[in-house]
Amino acid sequence: MVKRPQTQRGARLFADAHAEAKPATAAYRANIDGGSRGNPGPAAYGVVIRDPRGEIAARLKKYIGRMTNNVAEYYGLIAALDYAQSKGIRALRVESDSELLVKQMSGQYKVKNADLQPLFERAKKMSQALESFRIEHVYREQNREADALANEALDETSGASSAPGAPSKAKANSANSEPRRIRARFRSGILYLLEDVGLPDGIEVEVQLHPLPKA
Repeated sequence: MVKRPQTQRGARLFADAHAEAKPATAAYRANIDGGSRGNPGPAAYGVVIRDPRGEIAARLKKYIGRMTNNVAEYYGLIAALDYAQSKGIRALRVESDSELLVKQMSGQYKVKNADLQPLFERAKKMSQALESFRIEHVYREQNREADALANEALDETSGASSAPGAPSKAKANSANSEPRRIRARFRSGILYLLEDVGLPDGIEVEVQLHPLPKA
């Protein structure tokens, strides 16, 4: 049998077949949730991340200050994306019970809220840096673990504020007109307040940045 030389077309088809055979990157799964008691009010997020085998890789929770539910949901998404980025994870599937967040990230809804716009842009940029990213809506009962973590963060903060020697909320609010020093942490383009400042919506404040030495 005479072996015919491979044509250019045949070589291209052969290369395409190899490209199609390349296995997809195994995806991690992140269940995210954010909540606010008062909307706006004390807010926190919870994130549960599972590896491709379905085993829990991380549980994240964070009190983020006085925010709305929707803002807290975006903080949870950014926390999941930040974790993926820090661990070198290239494929991430996110599940959220916030239909608004899912449809905004999927391009079905426009982001009209000024508070959500920078968070959306940050999350979108981080998601586009991954090889594979997918976000989908799930019912609340399918998101119980992330919801529980967000509530734990809120409960822990509430307990800390009522500890002996801690200032009451009423006292803190009465001092709103006086300059206060609030600790914060800057990460992934967002400044996280480490305590509830108790300020009314719409108020403007002046922020002076003084980086603290690492412990």
